[in-house]
Amino acid sequence: MTDAAARTDAEDLVLREDIDGVARLTLNAPARINPLSEAMLARLQGELDALSVDASVRAVVLRGAGKAFCAGHDLKEMQAARQAPDGGRAYYNALFAQCGRMMTSITRLPQPVIAEVHGIATAAGCQLVATCDMAVAADSTRFGVNGVNIGLFCSTPMVALTRNVPAKHAFEMLTTGEFISAARAAEIGLINRAVPDGEQGAAAMDLAARVAGKLGVAVRTGKMAFYAQAEMGLEAAYAYTGRVMAENMVHRDTAEGVQAFLEKREPDWR
Repeated sequence: MTDAAARTDAEDLVLREDIDGVARLTLNAPARINPLSEAMLARLQGELDALSVDASVRAVVLRGAGKAFCAGHDLKEMQAARQAPDGGRAYYNALFAQCGRMMTSITRLPQPVIAEVHGIATAAGCQLVATCDMAVAADSTRFGVNGVNIGLFCSTPMVALTRNVPAKHAFEMLTTGEFISAARAAEIGLINRAVPDGEQGAAAMDLAARVAGKLGVAVRTGKMAFYAQAEMGLEAAYAYTGRVMAENMVHRDTAEGVQAFLEKREPDWR
């Protein structure tokens, strides 16, 4: 493969489409079930970095091309790294650090990110769903952190999973490697809702449009505070969020929103 062809393939791994303030990112390696290879992680990181400074985008939808959302890391790529003199240790450390940075970037992104899920979301693919701020899935979707089935405990997916799902449910998923249904995923809090097959795209875009219709500065401020306060003790969380609300309250468009509500009219937001 030529360098030019390799670059084109890498660029095509993640497709972006902007629709009325919503950026839709599509993992685009359907023949391999959209694995989080080094190249895929790099492309996703690039898109997230670009979105972090794009004020025109107010919400993000993340989905997968083809028959499924994401099958996790690229096991063939990982297995090939074992041929290195150190057995692949340096490669694996770098890969999981790269994945951790990308996942953290989703949480730190100013815009809310909604996973649109179908088919399967396994291992790091399930981690990706858990990392997104919200998720909508087709009824037939199956979720799993299945690494234990091949002798590899899903330790990094566990980080996101345990921040979404009660401990006993998460531990069962991690230690049995069994799939759960979309209905069960909704029941335990991994996703927001399951919808009939074929309707997940419309449902995700509807949710994104409702978020995008809110005052952008309020949503950006709120997302940042949502994750920051969760790491704090109760008193510190109230002190922090009180300061956040005070700053939000003095913003020009917030004042306009409050006045419009009192006057029973639509706000004139800039």
